[in-house]
Amino acid sequence: LGSAISKSFKFKGVSNILCPTRKELNLFNQLEIDNYFKNNHIDICILSAGRVGGIVDNINNPFDLIYENILIQMNVIKSVIENEIERLILFGSSCMYPLDCKQPMKEDCLELATMEKTSEPYAISKFSGFSLASSYNKQFNTNKFLYLIPNSVYGENDNFNPEKGHVLSSLINKFHYAKIKKHSSVELWGDGSPIRDFVFSEDLADAVIFLIEKNFCSKNQPINIGSGKGIKISELAEMIKSIVGYKGKTIWNNEISNGTSKKILD
Repeated sequence: LGSAISKSFKFKGVSNILCPTRKELNLFNQLEIDNYFKNNHIDICILSAGRVGGIVDNINNPFDLIYENILIQMNVIKSVIENEIERLILFGSSCMYPLDCKQPMKEDCLELATMEKTSEPYAISKFSGFSLASSYNKQFNTNKFLYLIPNSVYGENDNFNPEKGHVLSSLINKFHYAKIKKHSSVELWGDGSPIRDFVFSEDLADAVIFLIEKNFCSKNQPINIGSGKGIKISELAEMIKSIVGYKGKTIWNNEISNGTSKKILD
């Protein structure tokens, strides 16, 4: 997402963009962030950094996901306030919505209710960031923080690790690897029945820039960004399998959770 936003800004002729790497700026360190903001005179900050992963990563590393994401958001929000930066754009996740949320999911349905258990720690960390941002906007009657909820993002520079990546990038990796290694079958997680809404990273980047240019105001509610259309994971798998040109079998592992049955953003 970060590289897609940078690319879109550059396409529009914006040159004064700062994209610090992890080595250049440690977001777990409050003092480093403060010094970076003070030394660079930043007007708008877009926080696209965070700890993310698929179902298995959520099951195996729940503490890391909640701790690291809350820490990053708290540190950046505090520095943005103290350094009087004009605006901060933050990103949530569709897993923040309740498990039994009416589809498609509207922003006013967001509440800290029953969440899908495998992604609950990550969802809570993102909900914490939203709560911090909206509470500040409300208390100080400002539009400093804009909170966006995209659905599953895919695109260039994605995480293609089959254990830690999201579903679309993981499927690409698995079918490509099976093809080049000439494996007779590919094992996929769940039963393929869940329905998901995907958004291309550069489309999301264009939406972010559009909202910034319009100085869009949404003090106490997040803004959904997605295609509004769903596709079954099994259909997505067959599509990727065909594009990759893999001829082997697809085996679904029903012992691994499907996650929420349907997630489409309004």
